[in-house]
Formats: sequence, C-alpha cells, structure tokens
Amino acid sequence: MTVNVPRDLFRGPDAEVVPEKTLPFRRMMRNRYPWLSENAMDVIMNRARQEMLRILDEESGGRALSARLANSGDTVGAIRHLQEHLAEDPDDADSWYALGKLLCQCGRTAEGYQAFARGRKLF
Repeated sequence: MTVNVPRDLFRGPDAEVVPEKTLPFRRMMRNRYPWLSENAMDVIMNRARQEMLRILDEESGGRALSARLANSGDTVGAIRHLQEHLAEDPDDADSWYALGKLLCQCGRTAEGYQAFARGRKLF
C-alpha cells in the first residue's frame, strides 16, 4: 500500500511531527481504511518521517543531516557527512559554508577559513 503523506505534517530540519495536523490525517486514514490499527498508523507515520528526513537531506545537499548530527553532539560525523557530500558535489557553495562553520566551531579554524574561501569562490 502506498500512502501519500502531506509534507506539512512535518516541520523543521528534524522533521518533527506536527500534532495538530497529524491527528486529522490519522482520522482521515482510519475512516478510509478502517482495518488500519493504531500500530499500523504509527508504522506509516514513522516511515513517512524517515522518508521526510531523507528528502530534506537530499534537498539540502547533505546539510540537514549534518545539522542533525552536529545538534546531537556528533560534530565529527557532521563534518564527515559534509565532506562526503562535497566529494560528490564540489560546487555546492552552501555546503562549503556549512563545513567552514562546523570546522571553526570545533577549533579547526584554518580549515574552516579554507572551506569558507572555497564556497565564496563559487558565488
């Protein structure tokens, strides 16, 4: 079964579920498909959130996942993720700026300034 979940059920870089929009969606789904249990709806919502996280990361050139990693305290993972993205897409100026910011935050200022300079050249 394929379910088209509205994008506005989620907000922010962490794809937080918006409760006031989710409840009407769950009700509508249960009315259309009365055999769906609450557990099945939970599974649908969890999968939809995971897909939204993937889409956000794809749309942002890796910056969304990198921001989530950095916010959770995994700065090394965030830097690695951006570096991997930039290896595939070295012309992404916004990702160079994000990398520069992360490098500077963790004390690697010389590398951070190089990343900023690389991003600036792309504009």
